[in-house]
Amino acid sequence: MEHAIWTEKYRPKTFSDIKGQKEIVGRVKNFVEQKNMPHLLFAGPAGVGKTSLALVIAKQLFEGQWHQNFLELNASDERGIDVIRNKVKDFARTRAIGDVPFKIIYLDECDALTKEAQQALRRTMENYTQTCRFVLGCNYSSKIIDPIQSRCAVFRFKPLEKEELHKIIDIIAKQEDLKVDEKAKAALIEVSEGDCRKLENILQASAVMGKHITEDTIFSMASSAKPKEVIDILNLAVSNKFVDARNKLLDTMLKHGLSGLDIIKQMQKEILNLDLEGRKQLELIAKCGEAEFRISEGSDEYLQLEAFLAQVALIKN
Repeated sequence: MEHAIWTEKYRPKTFSDIKGQKEIVGRVKNFVEQKNMPHLLFAGPAGVGKTSLALVIAKQLFEGQWHQNFLELNASDERGIDVIRNKVKDFARTRAIGDVPFKIIYLDECDALTKEAQQALRRTMENYTQTCRFVLGCNYSSKIIDPIQSRCAVFRFKPLEKEELHKIIDIIAKQEDLKVDEKAKAALIEVSEGDCRKLENILQASAVMGKHITEDTIFSMASSAKPKEVIDILNLAVSNKFVDARNKLLDTMLKHGLSGLDIIKQMQKEILNLDLEGRKQLELIAKCGEAEFRISEGSDEYLQLEAFLAQVALIKN
């Protein structure tokens, strides 16, 4: 096995390699074929192909000269107004090399740009539109000021479907000569939550342990409890075995190295599998949200988790 970061190794090189965003890819491909495109805004969760699609656009447009005509910046590192005034403007004001009449600047995580930097970017996009096109990537388009959104064609990416993630696992398993159990595939898809980058990183970490990858290996590498362990904790609490539920919760957290936020999110998923009537399940989900909020605000996580288990035990009565 090569000692390389799989995320980079398996990054799409052509439009057909990008999974799960068929409609977006089709529209962007038309821009590339016409060698003309507006400013683009890619919005969506992490690991769904925003950066990959921007790189594919550049490689397909400029071919061998894509490095000279493409500037990639991560706005979460360089988020001030000086970057927009200097780095971006210097690149944007020079003409492109080759047949395509414009360069491309890809600004990743641009929802981290300060409001002042976004205002400067707005003017730069306006002034240099003849020689440069911007592709902006962000997780939350609501954090981008309206004047920038109105200057862009907005594409909203979605988490990858299970079928697409299955295909990616099969491709990697074949190329890396791995045997991945069906249960391991299901576990990978569950813990990655539609994030292809996370999936590849967990799979690579698991492959270090051996060529045969099992469900246990995946949950161990993902620092995640098995759904059965979480449902067992909740069932003990529902059965009024509060002390047993509390002890199993602590053991599970220590065994997998889980934080309070990790385990409370897993509990929220499993509440609907409890043998309780619908209204009581809804009440527990509400209590789950309250515990999560208090933990994220700095409250003691063990105390909040115990309080939540107490609510589970009381709800039955």
